[in-house]
Amino acid sequence: MRGRGLHFHFHLWLALLFALITASFGISVKNQSVRCIAAERRALLDFKKGLIDYDNSLNLLVSWTSKEEECCKWKGVGCDNTTGHVVMLDLRPRITYGIFGGSWTEISGVIGTSLLELKHLSHLDLSLNRFYQIPDFIGSLSDLTYLNLSSNPLTGFIPLQLGNLSRLVYLDLSTDDINQSLISDNLEWLSHLSSLQLLKISYTNFTKATNWLQVIQSHPSLSVIHFGYCDFAEVDPSSLVHFNSSNSLSVLHLIWSSSLHPSTFPLLLNISRNLVELDLHHNQLSSLIPDSFDNMPALERINFDLNSLEGGIPKSLGNLCHLKELNLRDNKLSGPLTFAVKNLSGCANDSLEVLKLDFNHFNGSLPSFVPFSSLRELDVGSNQLSGHFEDNFGDFSKLNVLNLDENGFTGPLPDLLRLSSLRELSLRGNRFEGLLPVNIGKLSQLVLLDVSNNSLHDVISEAHLFNLTKLRYLSISFNALSFNLSSNWTPPFQLDFIEMSSCKLGPQFPSWLRNQTNFYHLDISHSNISDNIPYWFWNLPSRLMFLDLSFNQISGRVPNLPLKFDRISLIDLSSNLFHGPIPQFLSKSTTLDLSNNMFNGSLSFLCTNKDSGLSYLDLSNNLLSGGIPDCWIKSRRLTIINLENNNLSGVIPTSLGSVETLQSLRLRNTSLHGEIPQSLKSCTELKLLDLGENKLTGIIPPWIGERLENLIVLRLRSNKFHGDIPSSLCHQQFLQVLDLSLNNISGTIPSCLNNLTTMAHLGSSAATIEFSYYYNDVYDIEDSTTAFFARTLNGHLLVIWKGVEQEYGKTLGLLRAIHLSCNKLSGEIPREIASLHGLITLNLSRNMLKGSIIKEIGQLKALESLDLSTNNLSGVIPESMSDISFLSVLDLSNNNLSGKIPLSTQLQSFNATCFAGNSRLCGDPLNKCLGDESPKLPNNGGTEIIAESDEELFEPLWFVTGTIAGFLVGFWGVFGSLLISRSWRHKYFQLVNKLGDWIRLTMALETVKLQRRLRLKD
Repeated sequence: MRGRGLHFHFHLWLALLFALITASFGISVKNQSVRCIAAERRALLDFKKGLIDYDNSLNLLVSWTSKEEECCKWKGVGCDNTTGHVVMLDLRPRITYGIFGGSWTEISGVIGTSLLELKHLSHLDLSLNRFYQIPDFIGSLSDLTYLNLSSNPLTGFIPLQLGNLSRLVYLDLSTDDINQSLISDNLEWLSHLSSLQLLKISYTNFTKATNWLQVIQSHPSLSVIHFGYCDFAEVDPSSLVHFNSSNSLSVLHLIWSSSLHPSTFPLLLNISRNLVELDLHHNQLSSLIPDSFDNMPALERINFDLNSLEGGIPKSLGNLCHLKELNLRDNKLSGPLTFAVKNLSGCANDSLEVLKLDFNHFNGSLPSFVPFSSLRELDVGSNQLSGHFEDNFGDFSKLNVLNLDENGFTGPLPDLLRLSSLRELSLRGNRFEGLLPVNIGKLSQLVLLDVSNNSLHDVISEAHLFNLTKLRYLSISFNALSFNLSSNWTPPFQLDFIEMSSCKLGPQFPSWLRNQTNFYHLDISHSNISDNIPYWFWNLPSRLMFLDLSFNQISGRVPNLPLKFDRISLIDLSSNLFHGPIPQFLSKSTTLDLSNNMFNGSLSFLCTNKDSGLSYLDLSNNLLSGGIPDCWIKSRRLTIINLENNNLSGVIPTSLGSVETLQSLRLRNTSLHGEIPQSLKSCTELKLLDLGENKLTGIIPPWIGERLENLIVLRLRSNKFHGDIPSSLCHQQFLQVLDLSLNNISGTIPSCLNNLTTMAHLGSSAATIEFSYYYNDVYDIEDSTTAFFARTLNGHLLVIWKGVEQEYGKTLGLLRAIHLSCNKLSGEIPREIASLHGLITLNLSRNMLKGSIIKEIGQLKALESLDLSTNNLSGVIPESMSDISFLSVLDLSNNNLSGKIPLSTQLQSFNATCFAGNSRLCGDPLNKCLGDESPKLPNNGGTEIIAESDEELFEPLWFVTGTIAGFLVGFWGVFGSLLISRSWRHKYFQLVNKLGDWIRLTMALETVKLQRRLRLKD
């Protein structure tokens, strides 16, 4: 967000360089007084013949025709005002911007040798096209001072002939195509470019160029170097002994390299004493930061962001008297923050303006005094800091940005008035408590205020906000904050970003929002609003990107607004009381969630003439009716579709198969009929497929197992499917939930189920099932722009668990379930099921299964729910079932099981109904088995005494014998010890007395107990 300032001087330098080069040649692109050289005009036309113009109407080459003799008027051609020679070719395409960012029409083909006829060509720009090779002959264009081939899918070797361009000042071979790569085995060619001042190269393999660092360190003129995404050879330090540090190099960017050897890091700190900017971000550097910055006293900007640097901050960094920006964010630096500040408090004390230490492991509290008098930006968010944010933190009259996000700070917020220049204050994700200081409203320069995810409790009044005239970004979500604002209050600001989720804004809809006409992000979800939405609210800004009103009780209709929105990332109106038809403009959103409302009408709004940017669609739990439209071919970005619990009808449309990015399809309980269309086999990214509770017919298609290899959840329950379970389902190595219950499926259970790899392992996946989809909501406070990126969502599923429908969300990834109940399955339970050691629930009830319960069932150690009821199973309950210690639900009722129920704490804890309907089954908790009944003994009165068990019958005999034997052994053991040792006699005397008392008491109690039992039948 704020890192743009780091490269400001770099881009300014480039702009000035280009202006100087252009001005020096007196270029005239359109000058009617100059006629181009005929030979050069022919050369340009020949050059055009080798090019492919994909869209001539949008391309520069449309003006290059034989009818137009004045080639100096052609687009992209520049001529010298004096001589008429072509000195510039600039064939960059024009860029147009749309919903998914910038796009352009590229030129492809071959860079032809006819360019050699342009002997005075000094400026050649073919960037942003689709050229694949750097031709060798370019090295013969000896007048070139500017060569830009960037953003082409260049591949192959960088020609050594480039070294002939002794006048070249600017060379850009960078690209953004991750699939292409240049190669250079030796950088000797670079050393011959004696005039070169700026070099940009990316995605290039230098792994054999062991001289790369030697060449750039000894280059006589290079001032700016930018290497991005390159692979480098390890450097031998001895090869640099005879080379002095560069005198020209002032800017070095060496970024995103996965092969930069750790030994190279300290060598880079001696590359130039005149270095002003050093950027080594995202290089996987994992060492300590070398304490050798004294070799580069001119350094002003350092960026080591996104590495794995460890330890603390070396003192030599604090000795850099010109240091202005230090970015060490996103590393593994540790230690007390106080020590880090102390090490930087040397010569850099007066110069340091930007300090970024966020996303590290610094601990301790904030220093009571931070000495940097020129500090403008301090980022220490996402560390392990704690303690209070004290009033004496520092007197930063120049501080513009303060970021303390995601730490463990506690206590109240301090008086912030002394930070009078603050533009951005971010305290998100701490444990601050108490009131929001009223004087925060006096920070008149504040642009961004984020205190979300804390424990603040207060009533926000107009006094908190009255002087924040420049405020554009406000986030106070997830605090116990409520509002007390008059209905006619007019805010002094125009917000771009409004986030107030889980604050108490209601019950009335906040009227002050009527004056906010420029926001792009609005989140007032979970805010206790129970009101009809005012019509003025729908006069939404055209730059709207994010709208979340979910989990309120807002009622009313959504009007059919004009399609004025360029792009909308998210519209979430879920869990409200909205009704009426869904308007067309909502289809402009990337993420659309209207679930749990009362919307009615059809789904026709999804059918548009243009390609849809929709990536996430949830219309579940509404009153929508009609068929699912067959127009999904224009929705090629869709990842998640949820239409469950509506009044839909008809069949699953064939065009759904064209949505090849689909990861989750939920059409449960929508009254659909017909067969599963074969086109869905193209949706190979599907992880969750839920078509349950419909009227679908036909067989379960074998291609589900053959093509949908990423399936984690397959739920087809409660339909009219028939035929066998296809054995191809066994190919689903990621499958965790298989629910085919309540159908007319016949045949046997496939024995290959043991191939369901994920079910065979315990704890082999994450707790959640995540779906990634396109989303756009990154905001840059400096230029109000956004960046396009992907986000993830946790899946959820309705599962019959312990006889009750439960929705799994954050723990769905832990579930392993097979539900085949209520079908017409026959045959035996395959013993291979016992290999599914991770299985948590198994339901095979209400089928026609026969044979016995597999004796290996005890191997299912993770099983919590087992239902085999209402089948034709016979034989005994395996002893191994007593080994399933987590079993909490068991139903074996209505079978032909026999024998005794195995004894275990687990099995005897179940109710007798779990075993009912098995006439030959016995044992606890059912009736006792034959032979377990107690024998009858006559007493003196001639009546029979029933002993409760064999053990009880012999209890008195064993008791008396055991007691006497124990007494004798104990007595003589102790008495013998007493004879040997006098000291023992004294120590044991009291113990023996107590032991004798206990024995006598125990004998008395047992005797009484025996007498009671003998009188039971009297």
